[in-house]
Amino acid sequence: MSWFEDNGPEGDVVLSSRIRLARNFDDLPFPDIMNKEQAETSVKRCRQALLDNGSALSPDLEFIDLGKADDTGRQALVEKHLMSPDLAKNYDEGALILKKDNSVSIMINEEDHIRIQCFCAGLDLDKTWDLADKIDDLLEENVSYAFDKQLGYITSCPTNVGTGMRVSVMMHLPALVKTGSINNVVGSIAKLGVTVRGIYGEGSQALGDIFQISNQVTIGRTERDIIGNIGGLATEIINAERSTRNALLQNSRVQVEDIVWRSYGLLTNARVLTSDEALKLLSDVRMGADMGILDIPLTVLNKLFIMIRPANLQLIYQSQLEPYERDLKRAEYVKKILSKTEV
Repeated sequence: MSWFEDNGPEGDVVLSSRIRLARNFDDLPFPDIMNKEQAETSVKRCRQALLDNGSALSPDLEFIDLGKADDTGRQALVEKHLMSPDLAKNYDEGALILKKDNSVSIMINEEDHIRIQCFCAGLDLDKTWDLADKIDDLLEENVSYAFDKQLGYITSCPTNVGTGMRVSVMMHLPALVKTGSINNVVGSIAKLGVTVRGIYGEGSQALGDIFQISNQVTIGRTERDIIGNIGGLATEIINAERSTRNALLQNSRVQVEDIVWRSYGLLTNARVLTSDEALKLLSDVRMGADMGILDIPLTVLNKLFIMIRPANLQLIYQSQLEPYERDLKRAEYVKKILSKTEV
């Protein structure tokens, strides 16, 4: 089961926890100035370290040559948060190593030679860090990292120097959005060195009322400090979202129920659904499911958030679809999935 099909700790608000570690080889130029031979060397080293050397993880890992994948396949990986949009665009000399349950994604030759990403459902940063740390150790047993005793791990972007760690928590915050309180939350945590991004990271929109919070600074702090800080802020936001949901139920129950049931009605009856519209409606329905207005498992809705995106939808129907055709198939797929649940 993939992280986006599960419902982990604090799953009413938190969709997933992610820890990313940026690492580079000590004898190769950064990816943006590597030649083809050096890029191939980087890919070969990673593959040997994790797959060819018979590591404990190797039976569960899959190597993906991005140059041999098609555009739809690459975009589907982006939609599942397993690969960055940048690597999807500059795939010629890149590769990906995936764990079969999608809990581990190792991007090769993105902005850095190696970017280890580990995922868990819900708010579970300790478990996520434990997995990322083990993979990092496994790699370091076989390769030599660029490391400075004073600065820490050397990375392509100065903001990642130090631990090279980016801790992210993906959160569903519909009540804070509907009440306008989200602006205060974003402004407050921005002062603490934490960024708030949309569903697909930097530069993306908060579609479906989904936000990612992550640390900005990696130097001068330990991994545990960063994890503790993000975990603490996430807990505060969880409490704020829950209290706002409760206040909406107490003060505006009829209006909230109307929003939820209207959204459910559109999702189960519409003949055409754009991606953005479907995400907005799913956000309302997911909020209603958590409030007890609808009896739909959050796991069903979590998976829909991912699978209705354009590339994954085309993989489901095994066909290249024009935009309008995707909108038709999206409505068909959502109706089919929701019809299997009782409300």
